[in-house]
Amino acid sequence: MTITLPAERAAHPGRGIMLMLLAVLGWVAMDTIGKTLVGWGIPVWQVTWARYAFHLAAMLPFVLAGRVNVRTTRPGLQVTRSLLLLVVTFLVYTALRFLPLATVNAIGFLTPLLITALSVPLLRERVGIRRWLAVAAGFAGVLILIRPSPAMHPAMLLPIAAALMNAFYQIATRLLSHTEPATTTLFWTSLVGFTVASAAVPFAWSSPDAWGWTLMVALGVLGCVSHYLMIVAYTASPAVVVAPFTYTQLIWVVPVGWFAFGDLPDLWNAVGAAIIVASGLYTFYREVRRGRVA
Repeated sequence: MTITLPAERAAHPGRGIMLMLLAVLGWVAMDTIGKTLVGWGIPVWQVTWARYAFHLAAMLPFVLAGRVNVRTTRPGLQVTRSLLLLVVTFLVYTALRFLPLATVNAIGFLTPLLITALSVPLLRERVGIRRWLAVAAGFAGVLILIRPSPAMHPAMLLPIAAALMNAFYQIATRLLSHTEPATTTLFWTSLVGFTVASAAVPFAWSSPDAWGWTLMVALGVLGCVSHYLMIVAYTASPAVVVAPFTYTQLIWVVPVGWFAFGDLPDLWNAVGAAIIVASGLYTFYREVRRGRVA
């Protein structure tokens, strides 16, 4: 989610960076919890439901107190955007059932490159040759990481699909940011996700123990808090300052994946991830040079 704010409000770069780093830690914790739950045999739809159900529960006190405006002028786009994120969530948790944290997260950083490619047909934007080369390099990084072959695990395709859906989601977020308060969009995200997942979860439910319920609640609350921290980070500092710090996610998922699940990326995984990150950062740099990121 990119929020562009007037320069006079972006006066606390250090605070914005710190908040973004905390948001990133929240995302890493969410993926770790999600992988743990599906590893325990909790169905992916149930984990997805928990992510939205307890996110919504965390927001309700603020909604009832009148601190969150739930009215939207673009309900169709809000629902579409929320459904896209629901699909992303389901694909990521399904992928985490079979793949290491670092692999899923590294492929996920294809999203900025896909946004660049999709901005041409969807937003009628012009993309120069250098940004197209960065997109091509990013996809080359994915090929190095997944190493397509008959022996490749089919789940490798899931984070790629999630990155594509996330790109559509981010574009929808960009369109909504012109007219909708961020907290309104955050509320609709949880409401739509909870409603749709609730319709599916009775067909895929496994009664969790106390630890399972604790982790499910933590997953939803972390989802709410992490997204809120991201919003406040963009309020405190311009995107050009804080957005690159989202890539610190890879710094955390490698040791967490090793400690919690015994997963370590091999050399080619590391090379592919490095190419994807470098391509994404270069694309962001070109956006800054073009004056499109405040």
